[in-house]
Amino acid sequence: MIKNKMNKSLFSSACLLLVAFTGGNSITGCNSATQSLSEENETYVEFEDGKIRSIEGKRKISGIYPHLTTYSHNREDGTYEFGNECGIGALAVWNEDLYMVNYAAHQPKGSEHQLYIVDKDKRMEMFKGSIGGTPAARLVHQESNQLFIGPYVIDDKGGIRVIPVKEMPGRLTAIARHLKDPENMVYYYDMEGMLYEVNVHTLTVNKLFQDPLPGWHGKGAYTSQGKLVLANNGEHASEGRVTHDNDDWGSEHYIWMDSWMVPDEGVFGPENLGVLAEYDGEDFKIVERHQFTDVTTKNGIYAIPNEQAPLWSIGWDKRSVRLKMLDNDQWTTYLLPKATYNNDPAHGWFTEWPRIRSVGNGKMMMDMHGMFFDFPESFSVGNTAGIRPMGSHLRYIPDFLNWNGQIVLATDETSIQGNPLSGQPQSNLWFGDYDELSNWGPASAYGAIWLKDNVEADKSSLPFLVAGFDKRIIHLKNYGNTDVVLTLEIDEKGDGNWTVYKDINLDAMAYRLEVLHNDLKAEWLRITSNKSALLTASFHFTDSALKRPGKDLDLFKGIADMDYEGEVSHSKLYSNKFNYNLSVFNGKISNGKFKVEQDLEFTKFDFQFKEGVKDTTAKRVLENEVVWNTDDASVYIDTKRGRLRLPVMNQTVAKKFPSGAIRNIREVESERELANIAGTFYEVPLFKVGQEPYYDMMRPVSSHGKQISDFNTWNGLLVLSGIEKNAEPSEHIYTSEDGETLLWFGGIDDIWSFGKPIGEGGPWKDKAVKAHELSDMYLMTGFDRKTLTLISDRDTKITLLIHVNPYLEEPFEYKTFDLKANQEFVYEFPDDFSAHWAQLKSSKDANLTAWFVYK
Repeated sequence: MIKNKMNKSLFSSACLLLVAFTGGNSITGCNSATQSLSEENETYVEFEDGKIRSIEGKRKISGIYPHLTTYSHNREDGTYEFGNECGIGALAVWNEDLYMVNYAAHQPKGSEHQLYIVDKDKRMEMFKGSIGGTPAARLVHQESNQLFIGPYVIDDKGGIRVIPVKEMPGRLTAIARHLKDPENMVYYYDMEGMLYEVNVHTLTVNKLFQDPLPGWHGKGAYTSQGKLVLANNGEHASEGRVTHDNDDWGSEHYIWMDSWMVPDEGVFGPENLGVLAEYDGEDFKIVERHQFTDVTTKNGIYAIPNEQAPLWSIGWDKRSVRLKMLDNDQWTTYLLPKATYNNDPAHGWFTEWPRIRSVGNGKMMMDMHGMFFDFPESFSVGNTAGIRPMGSHLRYIPDFLNWNGQIVLATDETSIQGNPLSGQPQSNLWFGDYDELSNWGPASAYGAIWLKDNVEADKSSLPFLVAGFDKRIIHLKNYGNTDVVLTLEIDEKGDGNWTVYKDINLDAMAYRLEVLHNDLKAEWLRITSNKSALLTASFHFTDSALKRPGKDLDLFKGIADMDYEGEVSHSKLYSNKFNYNLSVFNGKISNGKFKVEQDLEFTKFDFQFKEGVKDTTAKRVLENEVVWNTDDASVYIDTKRGRLRLPVMNQTVAKKFPSGAIRNIREVESERELANIAGTFYEVPLFKVGQEPYYDMMRPVSSHGKQISDFNTWNGLLVLSGIEKNAEPSEHIYTSEDGETLLWFGGIDDIWSFGKPIGEGGPWKDKAVKAHELSDMYLMTGFDRKTLTLISDRDTKITLLIHVNPYLEEPFEYKTFDLKANQEFVYEFPDDFSAHWAQLKSSKDANLTAWFVYK
């Protein structure tokens, strides 16, 4: 099947003959179809001067249309001049079409990145006049009826004008209504802190300020209640003056103090990172020195004249997510928990761009720190009820919206910043129903009101969200030599009426676990101490409806189980640098090693295997970083912060597929790593590209119990190898012509559906332990139904210590158990219990076993 008109080519998995164009040369050939074939999978591509100008297709896998993948370029041979990232930074619906821009990592003067227009039939066109850069800004200007998205201005008939990069260099992150001349002007804010005004008719640009505020990495801007509110999400830059270095984050901090429009007195401090600020058209005022991102109202990108609605901004500190609200010219602050610590670094590079947005049908949604929240558009002073956790996710989501009755999520997917296992950055969209988002990861999250903080007597804390979570506990610690009474108050209806829930006596130097039972109905909780004290109040909220293993077997049908004895296709996977295809090195695992038997490429346009790997950089994927090993007790990882131990799903997993044979860890979303350890997937935060991940902040995703030998994101999809050779082709399974190579394709958040994390192991197994010596840290977070079995060869006392927050170095003493020689002792943890890590110590030298089972 061939269609070639005006250099427009049809790629079809149903083809008898395939015509592709590479560097202007026609290449013919077609693998015979081993797929279920239909014309629904045809892909049409239009080239012009060696570049892709439009593409359309019907193939859809797990909510993803592979043909809508965006790159750092649009050349058909895959080569590009620059671009180690291409997240999709902004989405907007205009003229019934979906407009979007993707971005480079740091290109204030433009790049090869594009403006894309997608119509209702999923035909995507690349705008010829694209100038790239690092844009994530969007605003509909009501008076002129134009969409501003990045540097592009689109009228109501689809005409596009471009603000030249020489006139407005910058990494454009926010557009806002003008304070003084809103009918004719808009503000542009960029990452370096530059504030521009642009005439909406002539596109004349005027730079108002170079960098008026402390903090850097400008992220948000919005005009409401007579103020322009600006948000910076970090405290690190590539130029400027160094103020201090070697802080807790291992980064340096730079500032442009000479350009600040606020006093610099009192703005520095170990937690003064980023900024939320006001501008009234004449003067700037700092609202808060923390890291902030989105700033918006219920009207979002459809900003209205004379906006008076409550304004919201989302940010964070090491304790919690911070939700700020400006209502009737007054600021208030609310705290929420974090599902993940991926976003936390002080430099702010890993929060691009969490949003609060309308998602249709009168609903709004907030995405922050890996968690979706229902967000009520009525959220205001005196009416703060209604924020509810929906669930967590792995996808890195810079923007989202509702289009044609579906939720569309933008993604920052495959980056090559410090990521040698992929050759080309690429990102795609996800399409689905609102309710699907609650079926990904659990509504489990963690946060704190105080973390070893000096607390003033009789002063109420900020309110912390407790509504909507299933199992809720608070870890309380008094570090001082004086007893205190903590008063817990609740706002039951979100109307600002606080009532006393209970008083808690917390003795000097004492730790206490407080359970918030299901019969406690409240939106917010706050705490007051009757005395000034050094205190911790750290929350753990966990989902009671974790997915049972095997719940979604059909989704993963064909991926080989660990006990499967038939032939299995194992492959190493690489997203090519010099074309759009996926390099596949197929082979076998034998004697704990992977051996290549076949080189193939899996093609972007027709989803077929072709013999031979053409990308000269692809063989780097055969290298395998070994990060975990096993002993009789558990899996262990040796890190700069010490040895960490993890449960094993079962011993067969660890022995049959040791770490040297399979992919241990790789980046699957930009600046987010996924680890495959003894049958369980873990998300592992990065805190600086190229450095060791923060394994002590990892969270388990799911226990798959499969022979997964590699995993990769490509063409907007998650690709898994380790497939039964007799697996039937399907939406998810694709097979080579000779039947030797098979791969599974789906979405990154599909992997939650393998089922909840399970496993067993411990820090000690028949180990000679010295008295009072702390064991290795053993992971607890994210696991369910926990028991601890202890056995000693002599009488001793065993103290169980727990780490409740990654920003607290010392653990808390949870319980002490009296052990009798050679008598098994079993402790079953309360159903609500949650902690991040456990350690143990013995009062005497002994030969000990400490065995955790997570069912």
